[in-house]
Amino acid sequence: MPLFQLAILAIVQGITEFLPVSSSGHLILLPKLLGVDDQGLALDVAVHVGTLGAVIWFFRKDVYRVWLGCLDLVHGRFTTTNGNLALLLAIATVPVIVVGFILKVTGLSDAMRSITVIGWTMLGFGLFLFWADKRSPTHRTANDWTLKDAIVMGLWQAVALIPGTSRSGITITASRLLGYTREDGAKIAMLMSIPTIIASGALLGADVVRDADWSIARDSLIGAVLAFAAAYASLAIMMRLLKSVSYTPYVVYRVILGLVLLATAYL
Repeated sequence: MPLFQLAILAIVQGITEFLPVSSSGHLILLPKLLGVDDQGLALDVAVHVGTLGAVIWFFRKDVYRVWLGCLDLVHGRFTTTNGNLALLLAIATVPVIVVGFILKVTGLSDAMRSITVIGWTMLGFGLFLFWADKRSPTHRTANDWTLKDAIVMGLWQAVALIPGTSRSGITITASRLLGYTREDGAKIAMLMSIPTIIASGALLGADVVRDADWSIARDSLIGAVLAFAAAYASLAIMMRLLKSVSYTPYVVYRVILGLVLLATAYL
């Protein structure tokens, strides 16, 4: 793959992975806009690994707590603060794994990769985020996360398997509906992304290993590094801006892009 195309792919993935604008939707649209072939499974996995590294490093203190919590769970200590956090993250990940597996084996995941679907989900869930962000109270913090909240947010996260929905966008929307502050809701959503990306990468990675095209290993490494840098920068900027700015700018972007895609599809 030409370096320019590789850089665009990795940077777009990195920027959009954690912003509420749908990375999957952008990755589906990118080859169409550039007039090139789909980037392929190996590069998809590589850029996801890069974004995974970015979120782990950005929230490294919380990730360390989750690791300690996993050790607590292994030793049967379910009531510790860290153990509870690890357990809730695991529970929140179950719906997206189950639904993702069903979509993959039935072929429905490929059937939904269309401009029409992305246009409607980009528009509809963007407006849903705007409504939830404006109407919801903001009194709860990440320390208030409960089993019920984990289940609710996990179910909403599974909806993000529809291209254009945005995994971060829909989980952030759910957090706002549950009364979490913008910052803490986003933090929970980002932590939820870690096991989800790992599960997705493992599923896609199995196909990559089976097909074993190691000739693109160099491109994959470059893509992972660029995606890491772009994801870390976008994540840092978003989390800082949430202290003073709402989600409206992201909603405006989603609405404009959604309308453009629908116009392209229907006109």
